[in-house]
Amino acid sequence: MTGFLFQITFWLTVPFWGLMIFAPTSPLTTRITSSPLIAVPPLIVYTILVAAHLPELWATMSSPDLGTLREFLGTPWGASAIWAQVIAWDLLIGAWMHREGRRLGLHPLLMGPLLAFTIILSPFGFGLFLAIRAFCDRADRATTVVTGQ
Repeated sequence: MTGFLFQITFWLTVPFWGLMIFAPTSPLTTRITSSPLIAVPPLIVYTILVAAHLPELWATMSSPDLGTLREFLGTPWGASAIWAQVIAWDLLIGAWMHREGRRLGLHPLLMGPLLAFTIILSPFGFGLFLAIRAFCDRADRATTVVTGQ
């Protein structure tokens, strides 16, 4: 059961990523990415995985220790639970990136690869997006200050 939950976690988010990458201007994509509820499917998996292990999870997370965390991640349910949590956070980050990209008017041919990069290596994709966003926001602020709009 744990192996199945691990495998299905990412696939539950693929439709959302697909909309952001392949239909970024669709009103449906905008409506879906505007809701934090897109993270619910992987969080349901997370809940199923940790329900029977709440005392162990609490002990591991309430007093972080490298050895204890390593043991936790060494269990099938622990690694699968962290995977579900990471997938949920990545999706929320991707949805925010999508909304910000639309706000800034970033071209879908830029945002699509950035979102795909975020799926695979979210800290790098997110960091790159933050740099692009800072550059674009700075340009917007300069225009606003100069024109007074």
